[in-house]
Amino acid sequence: MIPVTKTFFPPLEEYQNQLKRIWDNEWLTNRGELVKELEGSLKNKLEVPNITLTANGTLPIQIALKILAKGGEVITTPFSYVATTSAIIWENCTPVFVDIHPEYLTIDERKIESAITSKTKAILATHVFGNPCNVDEIEKIAQKYKLKVIYDAAHSYGVKYREKSIFNYGDISTCSFHATKLFHTGEGGAMFCNDEKLNHELFYSHNFGHNGPEDFHGVGINAKMSELQAAMGISVLPYLTKIIEERKRIITFYNYNLNFSQIRRLLIRKNTLWNYSYYPIIFPSEKKLLKVKEILNKENIFPRRYFYPSLNTLNYVKNEPMPISENIANTVLCLPVYYSLGDDKLTKIISIINKNV
Repeated sequence: MIPVTKTFFPPLEEYQNQLKRIWDNEWLTNRGELVKELEGSLKNKLEVPNITLTANGTLPIQIALKILAKGGEVITTPFSYVATTSAIIWENCTPVFVDIHPEYLTIDERKIESAITSKTKAILATHVFGNPCNVDEIEKIAQKYKLKVIYDAAHSYGVKYREKSIFNYGDISTCSFHATKLFHTGEGGAMFCNDEKLNHELFYSHNFGHNGPEDFHGVGINAKMSELQAAMGISVLPYLTKIIEERKRIITFYNYNLNFSQIRRLLIRKNTLWNYSYYPIIFPSEKKLLKVKEILNKENIFPRRYFYPSLNTLNYVKNEPMPISENIANTVLCLPVYYSLGDDKLTKIISIINKNV
């Protein structure tokens, strides 16, 4: 079987070495030695001023919304994983959708201002497939209307925009370290913030509001990463350069061999150092996509429709037309990309697509 992705497993003995440290310390959670070590390593590697590790990638979005959106309206994208919208609803905020750019697939910053009302508190935008939003224009809008900016950067580990980490943009950025991601801790995530005061609020919010063992700053939730998760991250981290190089090889192979007369690929924003996290292709119609997907499935090849359906069509939100997002959601298919995917399998995938588009 050729799935859309595969989890990268570090050598078992290397993970076991990290587990032994946990057993020796007799410390499983509550910010142990391994969690602090991983935070330090990632902080240095990503060149960010602050990072707080979390149990998954959704909790940071919820915490950011709780602190910055405060139950108001949140301008957001309809083209993202469902967690982006569900977190807004979960935190008793109201999602206000803005359609996406047809080539970059990120929120169309040119349409944000017209969606702002007196109830708007924040913008929650997604760097789709690791492709940066127009962060410069979004920041200008946010400053003009005194709004907060949260970036769902779940796909964006290692991405740089204008020569600095994508996590350094916005008031708060979040990332997922789920098993399907480029860098992973099995389950896990992180939140990033440049402002020291806000970062302190993020930190205590992820640990029940604790300010030391007996005092509390305010309301909080349990979002802490465990030592077991950190052990996986420490074991995976040394392989990141190799993992990214492999993914670049695969995507270069697709770019060189696919026939783009009928399909098109994602346009990466200029000044971006991309991480090769996904490989979406856009078909001329949903009918064509479904045909190719069915043929691939019969050959035991399983691409995936990221992101389908368009989130403005969910049954628990106000359904307003988002024609570009709806069209892209109906016609985009992510092809297999993972460490160890060989040229023979890539050739088979490409041959099927080229013959049937």
